[in-house]
Amino acid sequence: MSSKEKRSVPPEAIELYNQFIHGEITRRDFISGANKLAVAGLTAGAIVTALMPNYADAQQVSKTDERIRASYITIPSPQGNGYVKGYFVRPFSADSRSEAPVKLPGIVVVHENRGLNPHTEDVARRLALANFNVFAPDVLTSVGGYPGDDYQGGQLFAKIDNNKKFEDIVASALWLKARPDSTGKIGATGFCYGGGVSNQLAVRLGADLGAAVPFYGAAPEGADVAKIKAAILVQHGELDTRLVQAWPAYEKALKAANVPHQGNIFKGAVHGFFNDATPERYDAVAAGEAWNSMVGWFNKYLRG
Repeated sequence: MSSKEKRSVPPEAIELYNQFIHGEITRRDFISGANKLAVAGLTAGAIVTALMPNYADAQQVSKTDERIRASYITIPSPQGNGYVKGYFVRPFSADSRSEAPVKLPGIVVVHENRGLNPHTEDVARRLALANFNVFAPDVLTSVGGYPGDDYQGGQLFAKIDNNKKFEDIVASALWLKARPDSTGKIGATGFCYGGGVSNQLAVRLGADLGAAVPFYGAAPEGADVAKIKAAILVQHGELDTRLVQAWPAYEKALKAANVPHQGNIFKGAVHGFFNDATPERYDAVAAGEAWNSMVGWFNKYLRG
């Protein structure tokens, strides 16, 4: 069943939460808005609780899963904040043979605007089980890393220079590409902020990036699209109207630049539909289809 069939809060509450997590309103404004939306049988407290992430229940692949090898690695980022820490995950089967480790294509997973939270790490583990090397950088590294709270993470995120954050992710992508256990082919995916960064990585890296799958991320400037060489798969929720309305112009520019591309607009889905840690936004049907499309896209453009 999709979340649009079982949401317990009004659509206005979901939009309020989106404004909150994007730093457009304060925690106090979020709670105040929830109070205004409270109705009989649905208190403000119930609305807030329903909208906040539950990472433990949403986890699909355990950190201790024996099918993966995972570690935190800090890499140089001379053009960014000096260094950036990230979560590197690789399937155990690729290292379990007596001969040299199996070389795999790599995927950079870029978090939302709150830092490397448990959901992003879980997505990294899922992609590793799809037989990729995966690196999920934390752009909050220079301010101590993800603090364990999304709201605090968002506040820290806003304090870091945007260009340096992007350079940290560029460094992450190039590090992943150059690893000795890499085939040299890499892709990128990300969510909201990370989706926009996935598009920007395609602009910046040109032929060094094989594919990008941005989830509800901002498109690059039209004049920059001609620099893209990666195959682009855009994934939006139908009700995420601002981004959906921007897609035709991006699609037109990709077509003019002869860039392989596809746009998936999931009916009835909202911004954040892939995030199963926020059940009021999560759409299981759309998320499943988006996942299959993403893995298929990466397999097509990063292997062989």
